[in-house]
Amino acid sequence: MTRIGVVGHVEWVDFIPVDHVPHPGEVEHALGAFVRAAGGGGVVAAVLAELGAEVDFFCALGHDGPGQAAARQLGDRGVHMHIAWREQPTRRAVTFLDALRERTIVTIGDRLAPAAADELPWERLRDADGVYFTAGDAPALSLARAARVVVASPRARSALAAEGPQIDALVFSRHDTSECEWAGRVAARARLLVATEGAAGGSWWGDSTGRWPAVPLPAPPRDAYGCGDSFAAGFTFGLAAGMPVAEAAALGAQCGARCLTRAGAP
Repeated sequence: MTRIGVVGHVEWVDFIPVDHVPHPGEVEHALGAFVRAAGGGGVVAAVLAELGAEVDFFCALGHDGPGQAAARQLGDRGVHMHIAWREQPTRRAVTFLDALRERTIVTIGDRLAPAAADELPWERLRDADGVYFTAGDAPALSLARAARVVVASPRARSALAAEGPQIDALVFSRHDTSECEWAGRVAARARLLVATEGAAGGSWWGDSTGRWPAVPLPAPPRDAYGCGDSFAAGFTFGLAAGMPVAEAAALGAQCGARCLTRAGAP
């Protein structure tokens, strides 16, 4: 079994389906609502578990109701949770899912991230096939480098901005201005830069160069939440399993397409 670590963050998210995002002063009726453990780390960990990986998820959560609920929900989905409990509240978010299948997100509170100083079983990363890193400090990224493959998101800003080891791939959205900016800043840290382009597929460059096409949706689209993170999960799984970059990107595209057909975090 492919064993993959995820070092990242969790958000406890209220998903609110609406016809459209309310205009200022408008009252809009929700078409149903639900709550899930999500965020970049949470989505990737859950998708990796669905792919059949053994997943060790290193994260930080508040000692509160949302934190406890997120830990239970991800654990129920087959993720091995390694949690640094904090006195700060667990970060929450409100996500509107509109009739055009787009998501609009409002985050509430600070993002909580694990640190190398936390008493977590970091030694499990030493013989991992891969690690996906989206939140944590620079020493935690150095611990992650013990794995055979390390893939990161530009959202791991402070860790990537500090001096440290090279990573194998940096995955970011071509449509996200902030992610593109940070990818440019830390490009020298990555052997491959991997840019997703939504319905246009995407491309990679660095040690090798190529493109992948988008794949047909397996069902009607429902919303875009987590599509990029789902791509990153599939791509990380592929590299960790020894696939060539093109095959890993194709797997990532399949995961992103499947996510688009689901409501909320996959």
